[in-house]
Amino acid sequence: MRTSFHVFAAKFLLSVSILVSANSFAGCPPSGKSLDDLKKLKTSQWKISDATQRQQTALAMLDCLSNSNPQLRDEITFEALSFWMRGELLSSETVHQIREQLLKQILDKTSADDEGFAKPFSALVLAEVARVDRRKAFMSDSQRQEMVETAALYLGQIVDFRGFDEKTGWRHGVAHAADWMMQLSLNPALNKSQHETMLAALALQIRNERHFYQYGEAERLMTPVFYLGLRSSLTSEEWDTWFASLLSTSLDLKKTTQASLARKHNLSAFLSAIYVNLQESKQIALQEKLLPIVIKSMKKLN
Repeated sequence: MRTSFHVFAAKFLLSVSILVSANSFAGCPPSGKSLDDLKKLKTSQWKISDATQRQQTALAMLDCLSNSNPQLRDEITFEALSFWMRGELLSSETVHQIREQLLKQILDKTSADDEGFAKPFSALVLAEVARVDRRKAFMSDSQRQEMVETAALYLGQIVDFRGFDEKTGWRHGVAHAADWMMQLSLNPALNKSQHETMLAALALQIRNERHFYQYGEAERLMTPVFYLGLRSSLTSEEWDTWFASLLSTSLDLKKTTQASLARKHNLSAFLSAIYVNLQESKQIALQEKLLPIVIKSMKKLN
C-alpha cells in the first residue's frame, strides 16, 4: 500500500486534468445579500421556507468558503450548508451540484488560493456531502469512487499545515480532509480497494516529518483508521503491514533532527490516540485484531 497511492495519484491527476475548470470563488456575500442578511439567516436557524430559494442560496454561498472572514466562511457558510444537508433540506440535485463544484475546487491547481481557505473548507463541506451519501445513498458507484480518489489525493498532497489564526480563524487542511475520510470510512458501500486507497493517503500524513501537529490532527487522522478497522475486510496481516509502513523510513529515528522529531511526535500522537480509543471501545473483535499491532508499533517507536 505504500506505493499504490503514488501510482493512483499520477493516473488520477492525468485523467481529471481536462475536467477541471478555473472555478473562481469570489462572489461573497452572494449577489443581493449582505453580511447582515446572512447574520439574520443564522439567527433564524437557517430557515428559508421557499425550497427553491433555499437551494439557490446554498449554491450561491459556496463562494464564501474561500473568504478570509471566519464568520462568513465558518460560522455562516459551513454551518448553514451542514445544517441544511443534515436536515435533508437540500435536494439530491443541489447536493450533486455542491459535490461537483467542490471536487473541481479541490482539484484545480490554477485557482488563486494563497490564503489557503478554499480547499480545506471545500473538503469540510465534502465531508458533509459524504455523510448524506452514507445515510441515504444518492451517488453512483463511479461518483463514489471519484470522491474516494479525490479525498485521498487531496489529503496525501497537503503541504499547507496552517491551523488556527486569531484573526482569520481555521484553515486545518489535514483535519478537514481526515473528517472527509471519516465520513467515507463509515459508508458501507465502499469496498476493500477503496479502503486501501484511503489508508495509503492517511499514512502519508500520519507519518508526516515536515511539520509538528499541534491542533489535534493526529486524533482526527486516527478516527477514519479506527472506523476502517471496524468495517474493512483487511486481514490482521494486512493491518500489520500498514502499521509497519508508518515506521518504515530512511530517517534514523534515534538521531535528533527536526524531521525525525516531527515524525516521532506525530506517530506517537496517532498511536496513543488509537490505543486509547481501542482500549475504551467495547469492540472485542477489533481490540483483538488491532491492539497487539498498535502496542508493537508503540514499542518499536520508543
